[in-house]
Parts: sequence; C-alpha cells; structure tokens
Amino acid sequence: MKKTILKGSLGFLFLLSLFNSCKSNQEVAQTEVKQESKKETPGINTSFMDTSVDPADDFFRYVNGTWLDKTEIPADRTRWGSFDELRKNTDDDVMAILKEALADETIDPNSDQGKALSLYKSVLDTVSRNKMGVSPLKPYLAKIDKIQNANDVVALITEFEPQGGGGFFGTYIYTDAKNSTRNVVYLGTGSLGLPDRDYYVSDAEDTKEKREKYVAHVTRMLQFLGDSETAAKTSAEQILALETKMAESMLDRVERRDRRKTYNPMTIAELSAISPSINWNNYLNGVGIGKIDSIVVSQPKYIKQVETILKEGDVASWKSYLRWTLLNDSAGLLSTEIADANWEFYGKTLRGALQQRPAEERALATVNGRLGEALGKLYVAKKFPPEAKAKAKAMIANVMKAFENRIDNLPWMTPSTKENAKLKLNKLTVKIGYPDKWKDYSKLKVVGPENGGTYFENSKQYALWSHQKNLDKLGKPVDKTEWGMSPQTVNAYFNPSNNEIVFPAAILQPPFYDYKADEAVNYGGIGAVIGHEISHGFDDSGSRYDSNGNLVNWWSDEDLKQFTELGDALAAQYSNLQPLPGIYVDGKFTLGENIGDLGGVNAAYDGLQIYLKENGNPGLIDGFTPEERFFISWATIWRTKMRDEAIKSRVKTDPHSPGMYRASEPLKNMDAFYSTFDVKEGDGMYLKPEDRVKIW
Repeated sequence: MKKTILKGSLGFLFLLSLFNSCKSNQEVAQTEVKQESKKETPGINTSFMDTSVDPADDFFRYVNGTWLDKTEIPADRTRWGSFDELRKNTDDDVMAILKEALADETIDPNSDQGKALSLYKSVLDTVSRNKMGVSPLKPYLAKIDKIQNANDVVALITEFEPQGGGGFFGTYIYTDAKNSTRNVVYLGTGSLGLPDRDYYVSDAEDTKEKREKYVAHVTRMLQFLGDSETAAKTSAEQILALETKMAESMLDRVERRDRRKTYNPMTIAELSAISPSINWNNYLNGVGIGKIDSIVVSQPKYIKQVETILKEGDVASWKSYLRWTLLNDSAGLLSTEIADANWEFYGKTLRGALQQRPAEERALATVNGRLGEALGKLYVAKKFPPEAKAKAKAMIANVMKAFENRIDNLPWMTPSTKENAKLKLNKLTVKIGYPDKWKDYSKLKVVGPENGGTYFENSKQYALWSHQKNLDKLGKPVDKTEWGMSPQTVNAYFNPSNNEIVFPAAILQPPFYDYKADEAVNYGGIGAVIGHEISHGFDDSGSRYDSNGNLVNWWSDEDLKQFTELGDALAAQYSNLQPLPGIYVDGKFTLGENIGDLGGVNAAYDGLQIYLKENGNPGLIDGFTPEERFFISWATIWRTKMRDEAIKSRVKTDPHSPGMYRASEPLKNMDAFYSTFDVKEGDGMYLKPEDRVKIW
C-alpha cells in the first residue's frame, strides 16, 4: 500500500472485443435498404489499414499498418493508441467544461464544482509554489530529524498517516474478502521509491542500470533539502539498501495477484507477536481506528522484516528513508524546479517520455483524481445522452446471455460447477455511465489561491478528508453504490468483492462505442470490453470469489485442476512474446487480463450473433462482413505504439500485455477468426488446433 498526500486514486484497466454473424440471403435483402445510412455512421476507419498485408499473417498490421507508419508518439507521452486518443479527447471535453465553469462567477466556491475550480487554480499557481520552495516540508523534516529510536519512528508514522502516510506500513479500511457485507481494517506494506519489487531484486542489466540512476536521482533531489552532494549520495545509498531489504520480503508481482496470499487475518496479539517493537494498540488509536479485535495483514513476511529493520537500530537509514519518502511523495506539490527534477527520473528515465504534459492537463488530472465526480456531473449532463446508456444495456444483456451459453457448453466443466458459475454470472451487478448517488464533498476543505490557498495545503486537506472518509466505513455495511472511477474516466473495471462490472460514461465513445454506429463495430469494441469485464469474474483471480463476492472456493477439485491447466497453457503462450530483444511478457503476471481478453472476445462475438439473429444482418459495409468488422474493430481499439522504456516498465509493473499482443493473441485461439479470414497452417496467425487455448 502506498498512501500519500500527493497521490490520490487507484484505478483498474481491463478490455476486450470480438463478433461474428450468419444470416440468410432473405434477411440480408431485408436490410439492404439500411446499408447506405449505415455507411454514413462512424465505423471502421479504413484509412488506418494496410490491406497489402495478409490478415491471416499479421492481423495487427493489417488493421493498423497505415496508422502505425504515419503516427508519432507525442513528446509528452510514453505510448499512443486508441485509449490514449480517447483519453486526450475526453480531457479536452472536460477542460472545456472546466474553463466554462471558471468563467461563471455565479458558482459558489463552497459547492462541489467550486472546490474543483479552486483546486485546479491552486495547482496552476506556480508563483506561490516557487516562492515557498521546500518550506512546506520543514515542519515534517524537523520531526523526522528528532527520531532517536524505533518508538519515535512508529510515533511519526502514526502522526503522518492521516495526512497521507508514507512510511514503513499503513492501514486502510475495505471490504472483508471473506464477508463482502462488512468492512475491515487491512495492514499494508510501505512506500518504495522504485515502481516495483523487481527493480530491487532483479539482476537484469536494465534493472541494475535503473538502480544506479535511481541513486543519482535521489542524490540530486536531497540537495533541494539543503544536503551537500556528499551527504546526499550517502543517504541515497542508505535508502537503496533499506528499500531493497523491504522489497526482498514483499510478495512478487504474481503472488500479489493471489488474494488468498494477501488475506491473513490476525488478532492484535498475534500481530504484536511477530512485530513486538511496534505498539499496535497505540498506533491504531493514533490513526483514528481505535480498539479492534483483529486486522487483515496483507504480507506477514514483510511485517516481520520491518521488525528486523527496527531492531537493527540504524537510525540514520531510517531518517534518510523517511526524508526521501516525504520529498518524493510531495515533489509534485512544491516548486516547478523540484517537480521537474522528479519528473525527469520517473517520466523520462523510467518511462521514456521526452517532455512533460502541459501544466493545464496535469492540473486537470489532479482534479479528476480528487474531485472527479464534481466534474463528472457536468460532464454527464453535456456528453452522455440517455440513448447511449439504453443501448449499452441491451448489448450487455446479449453478451451476458452469450457468456451463459458458453458456460453451458464448456466441455471441461462438470454440471455442478457450471451451476455455480451461472449463479455468479446472474448475480452480477452492472453499472453504466455514472453513479446514482454522487460523492459528498461538503466536508472537504479547498481554498483557492485568491484566498491564500496553496496546492500543498489543499493536498493535505484532501488527505485528511480521504482518511476520515475511509475511517467512517469501519463498523458500517459495505456501500455497494460507490464507484471506483469518475464518469469522465476512459476505463472499465470488475470489482470481485461487489461482483460488479462498471463502465464509466467516457468509455462509451468511439472507437469503442457509438450508439448510432454499426453493431458489429460496437460489439468488437465496447462489446468485448463488456465481455472482458465479465470474464474477470472468472479469471485466475476473480474465479476465487463466489456469487456474493466472498473469497470462497466454489469449484470441484477436478474442475479447478482443469481450469488451472488451461491457464498455465495460456500463460506459456504469452510468455513466449518478446516486445523487445531480451524483454519478455510475463504470462503468469498478465494471466488475469489475458483470460479476460480471451473470454471477452468470445462472449462478444457470440453476443453479436444473438443480436444479428434478432435484428437481421446488414451485410457488407465498406466491403467487410459483420464478422470481419467485428475483428477489425477489436484490433482497432488496441492500436498502440510504445517507447522502449515504457515497454520495459510495463512488463514489470502492468498486468496487461502490450496492446499489439492484445489485438492478436486472443484471436489465434479463436476458431471463428480462422474461418472469417481463412487462416491456414503456415500463416503468422496460425496455431495448431490442439494448441489453441479455450477457457470460457
């Protein structure tokens, strides 16, 4: 867990797409009249295609080749593709809405929208930020400097946690994985300066080089606090050594995906037994949780390592780590010089960006992350017509019906387990567009720069508000009406504890979805997204939760064995993919997303068949059959270009495979794709029938 005053939201990204249809000549004739009007609606952009390429040989290139040749990744981006284009367009829409609101003098500064505007202005107030420099950190640095022993460290973590934390551990309140109706307290791991454990423990040349550059970066940053270069370098080396100890005891990226390994309830007495240097009752009282009987420890081995670190008594290293964590988490709130220096490492060195995004875009991202639903109300009113939601509901019903049919026809699953799977599917909650109940920001304090407010202080107040909102959940039933994303977020997610799939309004736009467009294109876009999210409930992680969202095994032993073997085969298939020389996709790490893609594209394809059977086949559009348009639409939403450093970072930290593989790999396992594009042995898209993985 990393909870800081700088960083404020978690997100999930999942996607998928595919579709096919067969209709009689009579049905085609009945729909010929509609064909001309269909051509006028947005659909496949044939100008992006490279039809000189055989789709049976390189489908990604066939669909996106001209786009790939003509498109350059913007200097302020590390990748560019359909998702990024839609996010940029959506941000432009939201920015226009925000600027219109800025010009409206009648908006109450204490309203939700008024607070969003005040936060936006404070982010852009670089004059005040540059004038203050590191002075906002001085009270915190003084407290760190006074540390003399382990008790002082714990007292400091306790004091800092409501303001954002940033130490050796932290708590949060969330749904009990084994009782989805109640909230419980979780104990998470501490902050690391590098993005993932792998950066600390891997002996690969690239990660060794990144560690060296990390030490140089920390050395540079600590000098902003007044350290000499020599002292800063000594501290940087201490920090790397300490963070390496912390990382070594953490679960790796594959283990963290197994919820069973991160669900470890303990009594406070049991927790104290493995970490006696920490007075847990004092800590829990100090952060506002109070007296509790038990706590869910996400990684007991890590907490034992923290105990070892505290017993070692290396006060200098503790101080160096805490000072750096404070600075790193707050860098974006301080002067432009400090923020730019931090971006040069995290944005440029680690991910390959050539320049930062414009300040207005960064400010908008902050507002979206913290008061997203305040802007979301305005966005929905202007950009999300009721027709879009109604048509999306009908599509979801078809894809869910198709998924149920696919469960019934699984050759490897026994009838009793099929019934449990269908029970889970039929109890799935679907959220579309925007929440029925908007977030209440009335207790959040935000002050605009015209009234003396600063980005740092507003961030502190946001952290305090978020902490209290989280505390308020304790002892209350889980609120399943909450949304994890704002309406203007181009994304979608599955929440296993709620057994729900969620589609914010912003993803219901071209190229994923156009309620006026050809349904084959829609099913290949948002239909596959829908199928993907449904499939997450049945991937290697989501399948561990039952129909009520509880971490309970509903599988027979033999079915689970079969499912695991199929997952292993899919993981092996993806682990052979090499986006850069010597850089491989981690099939185990990306397995959940790959199962989501494979299951989603199949369900969406079958959902399209249901639609065509009920509504007729429109025939050829732009020279393509509905089946062809479906698959082309799928590959279109995954058109992607990435910088080399971004690819290196992605395979270590992102459970999604690179976009070009998401466009092609699921299709290699799909018989319908072979018949649609006449794929034969020897073609680049060909897999032997016995090597094609069929899970859902």
